Parts: sequence; structure tokens; C-alpha cells
Amino acid sequence: MRAWRDPRALGRITAGLAACAFLCLVGAAVVWAMDRPVFDLRAVVVEPVDDRPLRYVSATQLEQALKPVVKGSFFSTELESVRERVETVPWVRSARVRRIWPDRLEVRIEEHRPLALWHDGRLVNTYRELFSANLDEAEEDGPLPQLAGPPGSEAEVVERFLAASRLIEPLGRFPVSVSMSPRRAWQMQLDDGTVLLLGRDRSRSIESRIARWVDAYPTTTERLGHRAGVIDLRYQNGFAIRALAQIEPDDGDGLPAASTEDAGARARTGSPKSRE
Repeated sequence: MRAWRDPRALGRITAGLAACAFLCLVGAAVVWAMDRPVFDLRAVVVEPVDDRPLRYVSATQLEQALKPVVKGSFFSTELESVRERVETVPWVRSARVRRIWPDRLEVRIEEHRPLALWHDGRLVNTYRELFSANLDEAEEDGPLPQLAGPPGSEAEVVERFLAASRLIEPLGRFPVSVSMSPRRAWQMQLDDGTVLLLGRDRSRSIESRIARWVDAYPTTTERLGHRAGVIDLRYQNGFAIRALAQIEPDDGDGLPAASTEDAGARARTGSPKSRE
């Protein structure tokens, strides 16, 4: 009760109430102004995050996705909702959204860049991530290599595919499929139909086995006089060349083995008596 008898205290209370009333009026004025037509959103500008033009994301897809969330004024549109909706559009890997004064939104989009086809029908992008999109669109420039492996192995399989591609490039060949079995055994097929049985990583790495075959390729090709159907690289010091292209189920190493009516050719850097 003493405050009511103190003129200074009463003055401070009065000033505080007046300030609150002023702020309320200002807030109401701001809310009123934000809803005026002058602040209506008039455009959504879509740009790529880098210098490459958008290839797969269409304006129609974006318009349909944004229609439910781009509403209201420049200030009231929720940027996070816009971003989430854009990222539901096929081929969109990520999106960034910002306001551009006084009446626009800018949406910057990063597209998935397809690298390969995963065995379950999804695609693998250049970040080693799985995503779903139209396969016909993904293969506009030609068929994609096919990759396969246990759940969660896509990054490892992609790395092996890329490493093998670099090793085989001097031969003018390219892997069209790379697979890792549940037992972590590897198999690869090249664009000329040759199948490489690579086995598992043990005393010698998969890459060293491929490099061993690449080094011997000119000599073995000359000796055979034709393309080999199957190259079995699961040996310690050499590899076997099998001319028939039939491959049968699991050979105990987790991968199909070549069935031969034996072409009998063996290339040696030592003695391929035992497989790794």
C-alpha cells in the first residue's frame, strides 16, 4: 500500500502501463499492416544451388507441392513448411528457402544426381544415398550401372564400383554391375560381358586382384584369341580364365561360380593352387 502513497512509484507504474499500451498498439498495427495486400506474396523464384541448371525437377511438380503452403503474406508464410514440401518432390535432394523483400520467396534446390541403379529399384546418387525417382528419366543418357549389396552397404558398394572403374579404364572397359553378397563376396560384370569373380577381402584386397588381372590382360587376350566369359580372381597368386558364360548359384564363397566345359586356360603370376 505504500506504493500508492509514493508519487514516484505511481509515476513509474503509470509510465510502465503506458509503455505496455503503446507496444500493444504498435503490435496491432504491425499485424494489421502485414495482412495488407501490399505485402501479399507475388512470386516464388526457383534457382539451383550451384551453376548447373535444374534438369529433373519441373515447374509443374513444384507448383503442385507449394500450393498448400505458399499462402498468406510475405511475413506469415512459414519457410520451414515450404522447405519440407519442396523436399517431397521427386529428384529434390535438399532445398533452402528465404524471403526477398518485399513480395517474393526464393527457393534454391539441389537435385539428386543419379550414379547407379540399386538392386531394389531405387537409385544411388553421387553422395552414395538411395532415393526414389523415375528410372526412365534417370537413364535418359543411357543405362546406369547396377549395384547390389546388403542393407546399408550402398556407400561401400559405390566406393568399390568407382575404384574398379578407375583400375579398368586403361583397358577401355567399364563395370556395368557390381554386387556384394551377404557373405561379403564380390562379383563384377564389364560392359563386354566379362564376369569377374572377386571373392572376399582377405590377405589380398579386391583392388589388388583387379590390378593383377589388368596387368595380365594384354597377354591373356592375345593367348586366348577371344573374350573370356569368366575371370576367377579368387586365387592367391593368379587367376583362372573360363570361356563359358554360364554361371551357377552359390559356390561356397558367397558368389556364383563359373560353370565350365573347361576352356582350361589359367594365367599365373605364381601358382593358383588355393583360392582366398
